[in-house]
Amino acid sequence: MNTEEFRLEAEALRETVLQERRWLHRHPGTGFQIEDTLAFVKEELTAMGLEPRDCGRAGLVALVGGKKPGKVFLLRADMDALPIREEAEVDFAARNGNMHACGHDLHTAMLLGAVRLLKAHEEEICGTVKLMFQPAEEIFEGSQDMLQAGLLENPKVDAALMIHVMAGMPFRPGTVVVSAPGVSAPAADYFEIRVQGKGCHGSMPNNGVDPLTAAAHILIALQEINARELAMGERAVLTIGTMSAGTAANAIPDAATMGGSIRTFDEESRAFIKSRLTEISEYTARAFRARATVTFGSGCPTLVNDGALSECAGRYAKELLGKEGAFTVAELSAMGGGGSKSAGSEDFAYVSQQVPSLMLALAAGQPEKGYQYPQHHPMVKFDESALPTGSAVYAYMALRWLEEHK
Repeated sequence: MNTEEFRLEAEALRETVLQERRWLHRHPGTGFQIEDTLAFVKEELTAMGLEPRDCGRAGLVALVGGKKPGKVFLLRADMDALPIREEAEVDFAARNGNMHACGHDLHTAMLLGAVRLLKAHEEEICGTVKLMFQPAEEIFEGSQDMLQAGLLENPKVDAALMIHVMAGMPFRPGTVVVSAPGVSAPAADYFEIRVQGKGCHGSMPNNGVDPLTAAAHILIALQEINARELAMGERAVLTIGTMSAGTAANAIPDAATMGGSIRTFDEESRAFIKSRLTEISEYTARAFRARATVTFGSGCPTLVNDGALSECAGRYAKELLGKEGAFTVAELSAMGGGGSKSAGSEDFAYVSQQVPSLMLALAAGQPEKGYQYPQHHPMVKFDESALPTGSAVYAYMALRWLEEHK
């Protein structure tokens, strides 16, 4: 395959992918409530001659290729936004109280562009490319929902890849960073701690049980997990992000509630912290005559990058983009550019636990050019010039891997 011609084909799709990204940006939905996005993607895939089918509560799956026998390579794009009111100064800003502040609109548009490239080269596909358009990544539920609905079957998936755009990266837009083998994104767990006390008049605290006092001591005590119970090399973050109780300044409330999250890079640490979180909360509350109940909500495991797939993707990226357009994590580390582990979790992790998988990062905004805000910020913007490269990378990775694994 002539890589220069392939890049030119992707460049010819620039305006189409750009307009699709902006439409998606204007119509963000959250979680599984992405009706506009879902209808748009389904319509575009159908117009390309594909037969998209529903997968789970709000996911879509479609196939390209299959004209030659071979393996199945999955490409994933997430479609959901965040419940953030947009403050970015762009002509196509969302106005419904939600915002694509993590770049999922770019992912979806780039994969739609990749489908057009794959359709143009369908006779060359040595097997089948399976397309995964996923909802509810931000709440860590969409990937698992699609897996339970049979995502990896009919046909059975042999390998999988995702791309995530990154704002605030000091690289030319469209530069690819290939994850190193092993864990690159931590497991995530959300939790709630409810402290039950006994409400009373603020002037007579002896008649009640103050849940706020107990909650405050629990919050402080939980910091000891990182400070005194984890080894120096264990990376983990425990955050209390919300605390609420009471409605009157002269009353001791009946209960207090805290919400938070845990990020860990291995399952042993994950289990240990969840266990200690529960013990510390329950026993600290008892010391203050209150009761604490810990409830764990949504979460996801660690994202594990397959070694062989990482090696292949590193070669493919350099074939397509050249030495200055693609880097492995090892190369960046040697250049002083940091390691492979991100603090942000990613529910593609569920797929990575089932089949050989890989996450690629795509630079989409240099700080010195006005893209200084991070993901999930109401003023974050992404450099749209990265879109054609993203489409090309999606498609080229699938074509080359299937070609080499006949």
